[in-house]
This record gives sequence, C-alpha cells and structure tokens, in this order.
Amino acid sequence: MRPPVKLVASGDGVREKGWWRAYQWLILRRLSQLTILALFLAGPWFGVRWVEGNLSSSLTLNTLPLTDVLIFLQILVSGHWPASQAVLGFVIVVVFYMLVGGRVFCAWACPVNMITDLARWARGKLGIRRDISLPRSTRYGVLIMLLLVTALSGMLVWEWVNPVAMVHRGLIFGMGAGWLVVVAIFLFDLFISRNGWCGRLCPTGAVYSLCSTTALVRVEAARRDQCNDCQDCFLVCPEPQVIGPALKGEAKGIGPVIHGINCSNCGRCIDVCSKSVYRFAIHIPNRSRIAS
Repeated sequence: MRPPVKLVASGDGVREKGWWRAYQWLILRRLSQLTILALFLAGPWFGVRWVEGNLSSSLTLNTLPLTDVLIFLQILVSGHWPASQAVLGFVIVVVFYMLVGGRVFCAWACPVNMITDLARWARGKLGIRRDISLPRSTRYGVLIMLLLVTALSGMLVWEWVNPVAMVHRGLIFGMGAGWLVVVAIFLFDLFISRNGWCGRLCPTGAVYSLCSTTALVRVEAARRDQCNDCQDCFLVCPEPQVIGPALKGEAKGIGPVIHGINCSNCGRCIDVCSKSVYRFAIHIPNRSRIAS
C-alpha cells in the first residue's frame, strides 16, 4: 500500500533550525515584493515620486529606466519601434536577469506571486488533492499565441488582462473588475491546478525563464549526502521538477547545482530543509563556485 501523499511540510526545519532560518528567504521575498509595490504607490498615494510607472515600464529617480521584457517584445511584434529609453530599460532588465536568473522576477518582484503562494498554502491546509496538471510547456504556447495575436492585431493585448498590471492599477484607482481576474487566479490554483497560473500558464514567467540560461546565482544541493528523503523541498517548491537532478543525480555524475531555467531562486527549499542541504551560490560555468 502506497503511503499517503504529503500536503504540508513536516515542520522539521523549524524544530531543528529555528523559526527565522526556516522562513528567512520567504520573509525576505515578501519584503522585496511589498517594497517594490510601495515604491510604485508612493507617488500616487503620497507624492513621493522616487519610482514612476509600473512593473511594465518605469523610471527610477528620474534616471534609471526599466522595461519589462514581455511588453518590449509586444511592442516589437506589433510593428512599432520602442523609444530609446524603453530600449535602454529593456537591455538593463535583460542583463540583470541573465545574471541573477529570469524567474527571480516571479519570486521576488511579481505581486501575483503572493496570491498564488497563498493558494498553495491554503491547498495544503484544506487538504485539497485535486490537481489537473497541465504540461509546464503550456506557458510557452501561451507566450507564442500571445505574440501572434499581438502581431496580427497591432495591439498590446496582454496589457488588457495582465494581472500584474491590474493589481497595480487597482491599488491606485480601485480594483473594479480586476478583482475577478485576481480571484479567478486564486481559485484556479486552489481548486483546479496546484501552482497552475505561475507554473503552467503565465506568459510573463515563460519569457523570463528564457533569460535564466546564463544565470550566475543558483541554488545548489551542496550537502545532498545529508538528505533524509523527507520530501519537504519538493512539497514547497513551485517548480519541483528542477530539484531532482541536483539532489539525486550524484550516481549519474550530475552536479549539485540546480540548472533548470524555471527555478525562481525563491529559497523555499533552503528554508524548509532541516538538514541544510541547499544554499545559494555564485556558479560560474567551468570556473570556481563561491558559496553564499
């Protein structure tokens, strides 16, 4: 008889490492997400305009432009050439995420991640096992379809329904119908597909994952020989398929560094592991590795 599938982490990380070390990366991520959101809202709410715009296109301290990769691609395929400031912002963003990992945007900046994380936590607490597991490649199909529709229509169609933009606009002007999209994503992840939005459908995450192939910041299973097979890391990881090769591939000569482009560097595997198997490291291919 097969053992029951775990729905929540064991809590061994808290008992053996203490509360802070078992939640430090999760707390830092929340602070990062909320700080970024607060910087954008400080202008409309309080008149402090250190950062103007939104996560699609912004200007920091009236000097540093940042342009979301997906909106830049939409502008190009719609038949328009972006302004020089938008081009510079795109280059800065791409270079940054090529160094730290593209999916870092999803875990450390995107406000929708807080909603989907809440849904995943609620699934475990409510004991919901139903999971329609769409292929993870679906998000790349959504991305291609989105760009095709944009090219044919000449309009930035994603910005009409982009939940990230909706959350930002909603906090300034009132959510209105935007609540329907936010609630739909929460309910979809809660009742239909575990991590379905971020892990299988979101085209923003898809395009940022493509920036991860050259990332220097990686999670590595540096002490994988200490693993006790508790499965907590697989349970909390939003992209658990990236863990296996690094954690279990020693017999096949596979190194301990997680190279999967969909790893979001969220650090939850580091948090929950009671044996401190994982850590962040600076990984330079074919060169030295500097642990952090």
